[in-house]
Amino acid sequence: MSESISTINKKVWNMATVLMNDGVSNQDYLEQLTYLLFFKMIDEYNKPPFEKGIELPDNCNWDELKAKKGAELFKYYNGILESLSEQDGMLQEIYSGAINKISTPAMLSKIINMIDGETWTALSSDVKGDIYEGLLQKIAEDTKSGAGQYFTPRPIIDAMVKCIKPEPNKTIVDPCCGSGGFLLLSKDYIENNYDLTEEEKNFLKYNTFRGWEIVQSTYRLCLMNLFMHNISDVDGKSPITRNDALLSDPGERFDYVLTNPPFGKKASLTITNEDGEQEDEKLVYNRQDFWTTSSNKQFNFIQHIHTLLKSNGKAAVVLPDNVLFEEGSGGLIIRKKLLETTNLHTILRLPTGIFYKPGVKANVIFFDNKPASKDVQTKEVWIYDLRAEMHFTLKKNPIKTSDLDDFVKCYNPDNIYDRTEIWSEENPNGRWRKFTYNDIKNNNYNLDIKWIVDNDLENESLDDLFSNIINESKKVAEIALELEEIINGVK
Repeated sequence: MSESISTINKKVWNMATVLMNDGVSNQDYLEQLTYLLFFKMIDEYNKPPFEKGIELPDNCNWDELKAKKGAELFKYYNGILESLSEQDGMLQEIYSGAINKISTPAMLSKIINMIDGETWTALSSDVKGDIYEGLLQKIAEDTKSGAGQYFTPRPIIDAMVKCIKPEPNKTIVDPCCGSGGFLLLSKDYIENNYDLTEEEKNFLKYNTFRGWEIVQSTYRLCLMNLFMHNISDVDGKSPITRNDALLSDPGERFDYVLTNPPFGKKASLTITNEDGEQEDEKLVYNRQDFWTTSSNKQFNFIQHIHTLLKSNGKAAVVLPDNVLFEEGSGGLIIRKKLLETTNLHTILRLPTGIFYKPGVKANVIFFDNKPASKDVQTKEVWIYDLRAEMHFTLKKNPIKTSDLDDFVKCYNPDNIYDRTEIWSEENPNGRWRKFTYNDIKNNNYNLDIKWIVDNDLENESLDDLFSNIINESKKVAEIALELEEIINGVK
């Protein structure tokens, strides 16, 4: 990394720290950085050597913005955000609902001057992308913001991509794309493993990726993250749709689906009742392309992903444990159909302590879609148990890419039909084991299969254990307080 690039990174990070001390969160800072960076790059693209001629409203001029001070700066900046939100295309997507959250004109001026000090279009997409991805990581680590739910650990995505092995000139979709991690690591894989022609590079930039994201702020950050990594153009069509992906079949079919649907079983919509009170209403998606109707968000995503795949498409999906065993909400029907109509060939059991939402017990399921047939498509399900007796934490012992190397080796991406078990009667704690379709069928289609003896208190990580102890202590304290109030005649 050159000195100039290191300097840019340092400037961006230092500004985040300064703003935090002034009460501006990392997430708000990144939003304002997104607005200003996008605006600055449009200014650069409209000048030589690009001269794209992107039309902007008369009150949207970068040179005028950086010349303003005090109240005039706030007034001019607010006018820019409002005007750009009324434009078409990518401009509207980035600036829709945009508001200024910087507390003082002086702070805003500092950010503008920092951005103005660089020619961003001259930086490689790797450099711009690393800067932006680093800020997204920082936001995900801020547990108070809850943003971590949109940030899947990169080593997990990396392993999933290595197993799927996406190829050039094929399409990749994430129906709940968060900050865009699955799409970006897929792009990296294709660029690093193939000698791309100009035609293939063009396809990679404009036609490979597709996604859906329901949360406005996350959608905006995802768009900017993709753009900073050289996906789409400032004046191009957005590859991401802001909508609930489960609402309908988009009619598009893809070669690969890589995704981590939101955790939580129930899909709900906040509505206002007749008394003016807000309440959650369960969402049930009645879709003809689904195998069954369910109010369980995870099961609906499985069915939706199956719909999105081409007849020979491949999927890798992060899912919580309940999907493997739950019979209600259509779970039994969906697992049975998935085993029958696709080749559900691999399950990776993930350890706890790796997600920003604590206590999550999740898995990655890999399945290949198959043309319609009377025969059951899944012959064997291979399971890799990375959970038993494994301990990770987000800060002190985060999961690393190397922790998944053995799984990728066992998966054998070059030929998934040429695999060797690690488990045996002589090695009962071997982490890699296969089960036949009949084994699964005879187990009532339950895929929640464990065989390694785990001596660690119901397989909980230390973080989970301490968290549970703290929660139980709080409950005991609350009960003690209530008893004391009763004794004292308060109740």
